[in-house]
Amino acid sequence: MAEAVVSVVLESVRDFTIQEAKFLSGVSRQVEAAQTELEFMQGFLKDADARQGQDTGVRICVAKIRDAAYDLEDIIETYGLKVDSKKKKRGLKNVLKRFACIFKEGVDVHMIAAEIENITTKISALRSNLQSYNIKEIRDRDSGGGESSLQLHERLRRSYSHVVERDVVGLESNVEELVMHLVKDENRHQVVSVWGMGGLGKTTLARKVYHHKKVRQHFHSFAWVCVSQRFQVRNVWERILIELTSATKEPKQEIKDMTDDEIAKKLFLFLQEMRCLVILDDIWRTEAWNLLEIAFPNVETESTILLTTRNQAVASLPNRNAYRHQLQPLNENESWELLEKKTISENADIDLGMYTKKRELGMDMLRYCKGLPLAIIVLAGVLARKNTVREWERVHENVREYIRKGTGHEEEFKGASWVLALSYDDLPYYLKPCFLYLGHYPEDCIISVSTLTKFWVAEGLIFSRQQRHSLGKTMEDIARDWLSELVERCLVQVGTSGSTGTIKSCRIHDLVRDMCLLRAKEESFLQIKYSLQENTSSMAAEATQLGKIRRLAIYLDKNADMLVSSRDETNGHVRSLLFFGLREWIPKSEKGLLSPLKDFKVLRVLKVEGLRARRVELPSEIGNMVHLRFLSVRRSEIKTSPPSLGNLVCLQTLDFRVSSYIDMVIPNVIKKMKQLRHLYLPWNYRAKGKVELSTLGHLQTLHNLSSEYCDLKDVGRLTNLRKLKIRVLGSLQNLEEILKSTSSTLNRIRSLIVKNDTNSGEEQAMQIVSSCPGIYKLTLDGPIAELPKELHNYPNLTKLVLWSCGLKEDQMGILEKLPNLTNLKLFEKPFEENTKILVFSRGGFPSLEFLHVSRMDQITELRVEKGAMPRLCQLCIQFCSGLTTLPDGLRYLIYLKELTIRWMCRELHRRIEEDGEDFYKIQHVPCLLIGEPLD
Repeated sequence: MAEAVVSVVLESVRDFTIQEAKFLSGVSRQVEAAQTELEFMQGFLKDADARQGQDTGVRICVAKIRDAAYDLEDIIETYGLKVDSKKKKRGLKNVLKRFACIFKEGVDVHMIAAEIENITTKISALRSNLQSYNIKEIRDRDSGGGESSLQLHERLRRSYSHVVERDVVGLESNVEELVMHLVKDENRHQVVSVWGMGGLGKTTLARKVYHHKKVRQHFHSFAWVCVSQRFQVRNVWERILIELTSATKEPKQEIKDMTDDEIAKKLFLFLQEMRCLVILDDIWRTEAWNLLEIAFPNVETESTILLTTRNQAVASLPNRNAYRHQLQPLNENESWELLEKKTISENADIDLGMYTKKRELGMDMLRYCKGLPLAIIVLAGVLARKNTVREWERVHENVREYIRKGTGHEEEFKGASWVLALSYDDLPYYLKPCFLYLGHYPEDCIISVSTLTKFWVAEGLIFSRQQRHSLGKTMEDIARDWLSELVERCLVQVGTSGSTGTIKSCRIHDLVRDMCLLRAKEESFLQIKYSLQENTSSMAAEATQLGKIRRLAIYLDKNADMLVSSRDETNGHVRSLLFFGLREWIPKSEKGLLSPLKDFKVLRVLKVEGLRARRVELPSEIGNMVHLRFLSVRRSEIKTSPPSLGNLVCLQTLDFRVSSYIDMVIPNVIKKMKQLRHLYLPWNYRAKGKVELSTLGHLQTLHNLSSEYCDLKDVGRLTNLRKLKIRVLGSLQNLEEILKSTSSTLNRIRSLIVKNDTNSGEEQAMQIVSSCPGIYKLTLDGPIAELPKELHNYPNLTKLVLWSCGLKEDQMGILEKLPNLTNLKLFEKPFEENTKILVFSRGGFPSLEFLHVSRMDQITELRVEKGAMPRLCQLCIQFCSGLTTLPDGLRYLIYLKELTIRWMCRELHRRIEEDGEDFYKIQHVPCLLIGEPLD
């Protein structure tokens, strides 16, 4: 990891000296000497990183190198920003004060120069130290920013799609057996337990059962909750009840307002009266079950609880009509089948002799995987990138080396641990910090890729030098390439994908997370803290950690007294501070809650999302955190932000999407943040005058642009803008003229959301859409009677969301002509109220793959003509109470793989049962997700 840290710091210092050279003139010689020393150091770090586990002296030396590199970056950047700030203030002062300021600045220059020289001397001494350990200089490494890396990433993007759905081997009989026990009517089991060691595929098996056609037809309501090691009983009950009842906003709030006793009783009665399937994934201890089961009926019921666990005691529940299923490891042939699927392409032109040799090597390595699918898949992630027999032989030699390391530490190296260690060490140096960053997230967390990549960019983990080699790519694009590579290496699992094939969310297996946290601790990369209280001891690094703590994740629960300790001396070194669990935590005292944040002087990433504290404000001291690149208070109840926010000149992402009922006051200082790349304004906000945005030339994302408090002319200056969400709040003067003046920018927009909050803004909303012909995604929310006639000529439009538009019925003719539309969502009266029949005509929607119809109560009939939507593969219909039957044309949709029907009238639900009149229309669909009917 020292190689990655030094490379990141060197890249950062290079960029900073280029961009801010005028502010470093007093220390330029020292900075140049430091850069040279870091470049010399780079050559030794590949070997040093590899030798850490063999020699404690090398490990200590590497830790000191990491710290020295980080300290150097902090000093150079702090000095540059301070000089910049002083020069701006100096222009406002008189001559005498100006001379005093220059004198003081000279003292600072001398001190900073001395500090940089001291660190450079330290790095030089550490390099000599490494050489005394016989560490070799290696220069033939991939820089992470060259053409070969670029070509590799391009290949990864092209070949990525096959890893979205994981290959499954050896689970077929397990699935059938579990399904049989779930759907039988006689001698039913209240609880079905799936148990086995970590990495066997228990969650994968549960997912296949959960989505099985017979299971979906048998049960009425479904819920899936990951319990994990750290859980709160109340949260688990809430999530189960919300999922079982498909609760919308108001009912969801009612559930959240219930006492623990009320919610347990309601869940108990619902499970007793309805036929429900609840999956409790990953229960670790019997104590967890004992706490949860109070809300589960212990009398005769048609509902079933399916749980997965590593603990045999949990699987053998007393006093329950339970069935226990032990998942077995894969046999030798199944293990090779899985490895072969992940490493050798079916279409590859492979020599028989090469195949035989690879099989021989693979079978020998598989002996150490013990039939664990996770271990096999991660090993495959290493081998998939090795094309020659010689490369497979090198991995084979490494496997034996890792197994040898585990001798005497069998408990630590059991199961998949050795292969996870191998896969981490096999990562190129530039991916290691990106992977370790995933350790911030709690167990079983669904990770937003959009947010994760912004973290990476803010931390400087993505090299801008590579951006110069990647024509037309942003830093965020490169970050997504690197995430794709982690997916290819089977260290990250894909959660959901977008309409254009990009990854929207991801997750990591809990065993992978364990390895991630272990390495993060060894590298002093990250520390996690739980339940902060006033009497909490110092948050200093534990004895097993070497170096200063640079990143902090804080998991809060109801026992916490505060957000962060202000007495901790390590705060001054932290670069990332991420809070989790804020929505479940209510502070005992709101006064000064955010004040301790002022101690985090070099912080780059701050995520304080979901803070429920109505009298909390961002403190004025936030303006002192000049290193900040990422600041998010999303879903928090913060009403004001201080003018000092304008000091955050390095900020790249500002997320002010506070709770929707909060009317936030925005000072007109955002114009000073010229490095902003992503700006998310509140849903409701006020400002004195207009919020100026024209200076934000790097801006890529602009959410909640208000026609009332922003000047639309500013958009014309945002030449890098790609995503725009705009609110039309009143009559816009000279809109046509404004749109003409901003046309070059609007032509580059790729994602557009237009929210019309007036009854008179329909035409203006459509004018905005007509000015963005290059869009891939379009969302229209609010009254819009007619679509632009030229919409069917938009070459890139693949996703369209219509919400409460009240379109005329004939507008369906425009929609069905969209040639490349793959995803269509119709929500809550997308057509005018007198529209009773929705017709999908023959030949219409030629490319549509995903259709979602929701809350269209006025519709009494859906018609799907033969030849309509020929490529449709997923269809969801819910909350359409007027529909009593499904269209006959569904039987023509031969590519339909998944059909979801939820919260429809009982008559329709009755007709689509296996013996119902409409079942023949959908019997060809492999996956039927039939939810609860309306009362």
